[in-house]
Amino acid sequence: MNETTPLTTPAGAPPGPAPSRFTAWPLMITLCGLLGLVALLLEGRPDNSSDFDYPVTAEHVLEIDHLPYRLSGAIGYVVALLLVAAAVMWRHRVERRFPGSGGATAVSYGVLATAALVTLTYGWRGALGDYLPGGPEEDTYDTEGLYNYFVMTDFSPYIAFVPLLASAYGLAWMAFHERLVSRGLGALSAVFASALLLAVFVTGVPGLPALIVVGLIVAGIWLAVGRSPITMEVGR
Repeated sequence: MNETTPLTTPAGAPPGPAPSRFTAWPLMITLCGLLGLVALLLEGRPDNSSDFDYPVTAEHVLEIDHLPYRLSGAIGYVVALLLVAAAVMWRHRVERRFPGSGGATAVSYGVLATAALVTLTYGWRGALGDYLPGGPEEDTYDTEGLYNYFVMTDFSPYIAFVPLLASAYGLAWMAFHERLVSRGLGALSAVFASALLLAVFVTGVPGLPALIVVGLIVAGIWLAVGRSPITMEVGR
């Protein structure tokens, strides 16, 4: 019997309760995606600049509101902790039940790598919020120092979510090779991750893979209400 195949009811045994159609624990994944999206979008831009008014100079950075960056940094830390909690939950609920699943391991590694990067990059965002005018440490750096912080945090919080592409491909492997999640979810994961990766090659924009946080929202709900083997437990 394949290592990833769950135990089945012996022939002739009385049927047990019907499997539950709803499983709550995958919603932890959805929560990571929702808060990740909020943290990602909480940022500021100079009042007199837009996508068409570059270049942004060091003096422009002094016009940025510090509060969105402080909130983004704090929420980012919560996201990092939730990602670790989701990885622990995945380990207990999936990897231990299906110890031969390479796809499940890929999901865990992608989530944990993302948690580490989120901790670092959102720490930078929170620090910038402290150092900007109006923040509690606004006199720490001069204009050039603030500008360097601004440039560093422009794309790094987006880049932090790149390892989740590996998690998406792990779900696809679990769907089509190991038959542990629904093929619909696996196909959507592979297509979405590949589209984001291709978009980086075409546009050269390194932050596009951050949209994978939307995939977290969808994947968590799909697993919670769908009929993937990893979430089909005997109802109580």
